[in-house]
Amino acid sequence: MRAAGSMRAVVYDRPGSFTIAEVPRPVAGPGEVLLRVLLAGVCGTDLHLHHGEFGPSYPLTPGHEFVGEVIAHGPGVAGPAIGSRVVVDNTAACGRCVECRRQRPAFCRHLVAQGVNAPGGFAEYVVTDADRCFGIGELDPFVAVFTEPTACVVHGLDVLALDPGAHVLLFGAGPTGIILGQLLARSGAGSLTVAAPSAHKLEYVAARGADRTVLVDRSELPAARTAALEALAELSGSEVAPATAGTLGGDGFDVVIDATGSPEVLAMAPSLVRVGGTIFVYGMTREAAGWPLAPYDVFRRELTIKGSFAQQYSFDRALDALRTARVDTDGMITHRFGIEDYGAALEAVADSASIKTVIVPGGL
Repeated sequence: MRAAGSMRAVVYDRPGSFTIAEVPRPVAGPGEVLLRVLLAGVCGTDLHLHHGEFGPSYPLTPGHEFVGEVIAHGPGVAGPAIGSRVVVDNTAACGRCVECRRQRPAFCRHLVAQGVNAPGGFAEYVVTDADRCFGIGELDPFVAVFTEPTACVVHGLDVLALDPGAHVLLFGAGPTGIILGQLLARSGAGSLTVAAPSAHKLEYVAARGADRTVLVDRSELPAARTAALEALAELSGSEVAPATAGTLGGDGFDVVIDATGSPEVLAMAPSLVRVGGTIFVYGMTREAAGWPLAPYDVFRRELTIKGSFAQQYSFDRALDALRTARVDTDGMITHRFGIEDYGAALEAVADSASIKTVIVPGGL
């Protein structure tokens, strides 16, 4: 029999070591609300956290993409209303440190990130600040669960500042790649080519705005480079020679985006981008991974290297994109697990056959 006032949660005590534990149900304090977690997305970041990367604090309940129902208010809280459904910006910045004053809240020196260094959504209940909740109204929770990853993409596009008409090559067709592809296609890209190793995911992005797709064999990346440049030639009506692309005498994409976190893909990116082009590092690599980038190449061809981390000032825009179906998530959730099957959920995320995996703490 379960103890009154308890709940089940995923709890890590160290990297790679977790249990499904019975823990006290949290109580909302001043300015906070208590949520019953309806569902929580599992993503590649959770795999990094599982291995002790990305700055976890222990004991840790992960889960940074969650949808909940408000069931209690802490002192001084008037809303959101009891019974309403919300998504949560999982990060709380101090607003006072040097990075906050420079409008970089994701780099706050006192950042609280639920699911990373504070309790997250892989639990039956979670407490969060009331002012970080965004009401979803009648939006399906299985759509709303994509708000946080969409917010990360929206911020990424803020950083990228895409020039209208740019020819874009995107590596990766996981959840992030699918969302990126849809918003790139709606943000003025002259053409969008998506490269990935999964045919069914490429079919998905092709139906949602990609102009060309390239099936990548990870053991044959040079062939993927050739196929991507041939796709660009077809789209632009030019004669791009794969042997000279990425040089002063050749042509290439205006923007090459890595949404895979693969150092091997990043190593190939300079040979795919044109003079004055941009390489955009969006996927999360292993912390210890290196990138053999030639400084002279960056200098001589005036290349731009950009990165994007998390989400900043973009949660509301992400929710709007989901409400209007500018981001279409139909069919993206391929795996659903109860909280007791968290280990299987991690395995599903690591499997290229899956697209999006979610945990439903209250049962399926």
